[in-house]
Amino acid sequence: MIRAYDAETVRAAEAPLLEAGVPLMREAARALANRTVRELERLGARVPGSVVLALVGGGVEGVAAVVPAADLARRGVQVHAALCSNTVHEEGLAAARAAGVRVTRVVSAGRDADLDAVIDLARRSGVWLDGLAGIGLSGPLRDPLSGIVAALAEERAVSPDEPVVIAIDVPSGVGDDGAVRGPILPADVTVTMGVAKPGLLLPPTALHAGEIQVVELGLPVAELKYRAGRLGAADVADLYAWPEQDDHKYTRGVVGIWAGSARFPGAAILCTAGALATGPGMVRYLGQVEGVPLVHPEVVTADGQIQAAVVGSGIDPTSIARPALDAAFARGVPVVVDAGALADLPAAIAMRANPAPVVITPHAGELATMLGVSRRDVERHPARRAHEVAEKLGVIVLLKGPTTIVVPPEGPIYSQADSTPWLATAGTGDVLAGVAGTLIALAQARAEDEGDTLRELEVARLAAAASWLHGQAGRRASTVRVRTAAGKRRVGSGPIRARDVAAAVPAVLSGLSG
Repeated sequence: MIRAYDAETVRAAEAPLLEAGVPLMREAARALANRTVRELERLGARVPGSVVLALVGGGVEGVAAVVPAADLARRGVQVHAALCSNTVHEEGLAAARAAGVRVTRVVSAGRDADLDAVIDLARRSGVWLDGLAGIGLSGPLRDPLSGIVAALAEERAVSPDEPVVIAIDVPSGVGDDGAVRGPILPADVTVTMGVAKPGLLLPPTALHAGEIQVVELGLPVAELKYRAGRLGAADVADLYAWPEQDDHKYTRGVVGIWAGSARFPGAAILCTAGALATGPGMVRYLGQVEGVPLVHPEVVTADGQIQAAVVGSGIDPTSIARPALDAAFARGVPVVVDAGALADLPAAIAMRANPAPVVITPHAGELATMLGVSRRDVERHPARRAHEVAEKLGVIVLLKGPTTIVVPPEGPIYSQADSTPWLATAGTGDVLAGVAGTLIALAQARAEDEGDTLRELEVARLAAAASWLHGQAGRRASTVRVRTAAGKRRVGSGPIRARDVAAAVPAVLSGLSG
């Protein structure tokens, strides 16, 4: 799992190592230089003679840009350093000049930026090293950096030969909370030092980070609280309750589903399909039967024990939602609440007798309705807004989006960027609800077998695992192998339907088991 720590925690962890003389900057610079070489080779360029621009700010990131610049120059790269601050590290700058780095001051003593000079250097360079601004940013960039970053971002967007941007620690303009407060220079790759930073994982700034490479520096953070995390395949494999030889359908885990209506009958089909694909012992459909076609012969409509519940996908919010919520909460098991049941959730939670963990799965529009704010507001501040609801209702918020976040009332945020844009189609959220409910039911059954029950943070991790599994299934479902005009095969992606996603879940799980 990638763990992200806030700026204050990182600085505190670095301090004893720096005092002991550990060469953290040298290790970071070597990693940056090596990654730059890899990107040049990936572009098919000869490393000697290639042109790289180091964008040098005044903080630690400025030092981290100028030191690898010298390393690259010694390898034959033509390196330009644009000094965008009046407080550049002089020792590093002298070493860069001695190595052959061509230095241009683009900010005057009066803090005026020569944007024409910056853009001219940028246009000559195939790779930009972004060392303008770093961690701990609590507001928007100020001039001259604000103007420089905005000009470079525009140049990158319109350039016919788009440069590769390698951000140092974080893309300039990205703070710790993931909110966009001003111009940002989007990166293709972010080489982050020691540990990941929250703004690389949290939306919407996570979309600007590109590929994340964490350079291990031996920071003593293992016992410290991380602010955000991102699960990978190995984490999901550890969380999944794999079947054992003596399991049967009741010990394996049973999920109860209240979904669908005469108006949205397909939601019941898709939610139960997602549940079945995730490998439960049984799926019980406990929702409205009239007008809802059940096409899965494995789905059981008889009442009985369950280890987790899913309520709300395609449900009628005017007449069915509240009775369904009350029935699910009465079971005393973890509950996943989706779509049509969200409006009645606050009242139902206030009346429930058993405080088992609850996961809600809104998209930005649904969360905005719950808060009485605009969708745009939620999209600009997703982590903050999700936490407001999590804290107020005592629930885990799985906020769906290009980067899905799982936000408990207390504890780290999980951020999953595993999906494909092709998942933006009707019904995929119903599949996700079924997947999430089943993962929780499987884990709850295993916990009950050991005389225990799931805790809130365990359920939050399982919700993040569901997002990973759903996203990977979407990727697999959208993968298309085509033959080009030249007769070669290539892999692309194409449109999917929600049921394609459910159908791909077993193959993703199979890949984890090997």
